Amino acid sequence: MTNQSAQSLKHFRELPSALKEREKIFQKLADKTPAIFLDYDGTLSPIAKHPEDAILTEEMRTALKKLAERCALSIVSGRDRADVANLVGLKELIYAGSHGFDITGPDNLHMQHEGGKIYLADLDAAEKELLSALENTPGAYVERKKFSIGIHYRNVSEEHLSFVKNAAQQGLQNYPNLKKGLGKKIIELKPDIEWDKGKAVFWLLKKLDIDRPGILPIYIGDDLTDEDAFRALADQGLGILVGDHGELTYAHYGLKDVTEVKRFLNEMINFLEESS
Repeated sequence: MTNQSAQSLKHFRELPSALKEREKIFQKLADKTPAIFLDYDGTLSPIAKHPEDAILTEEMRTALKKLAERCALSIVSGRDRADVANLVGLKELIYAGSHGFDITGPDNLHMQHEGGKIYLADLDAAEKELLSALENTPGAYVERKKFSIGIHYRNVSEEHLSFVKNAAQQGLQNYPNLKKGLGKKIIELKPDIEWDKGKAVFWLLKKLDIDRPGILPIYIGDDLTDEDAFRALADQGLGILVGDHGELTYAHYGLKDVTEVKRFLNEMINFLEESS
């Protein structure tokens, strides 16, 4: 399978609106069934100053529940899998946490990346060092997930920013089996192996036996880490970027914010209901 070339990369402002072009998108579903993959923060819930404050609205939860009744629906998040599952609170969904290293779902679906388990001791040690290094840095927040460590600096002042970034870099130097991941106001340390959201999406498509012509995978996300999924699905699915993450994107369409995501999901629900 080939991916989009670098020439196909676009700025967010160049992307057609998924809402305005929804009829064109739904035409692609005339003889197919969607498989929906969604990021959480910035996609289903607005980015919050503190991760625990990114609460899902009941309207969005209802939309997810209705959509899950009509197609495979997965939440693919950088959050810890148990954390995002608790925030969404719907047992019928599939949850891929830590960028797809940890996956659970209905019918006893379960996967923890075997390669990732090897690095748990390094993550444990790096977490302790980072907590110690940043405990007195105002606004800095070290978030441990099972298979990664997130260093949040959204609430860090400019004068302390370089210290936080240097601490993250020192962690990478101390633990060369870990690699850097970047997101919106976050630096992550995660296992240095070839696994990301895109590979997790393909794993799910195969595991669920929906990696076939009659399925249209649709991935909706807002962050740089979602580009792995956009790139992976460039030729066989649709990528929808929510807001501008400041870099070029492999996504096919754009949505402005979480409110537009909710509108788009409800439009899809109506389309699927009318088509059934």
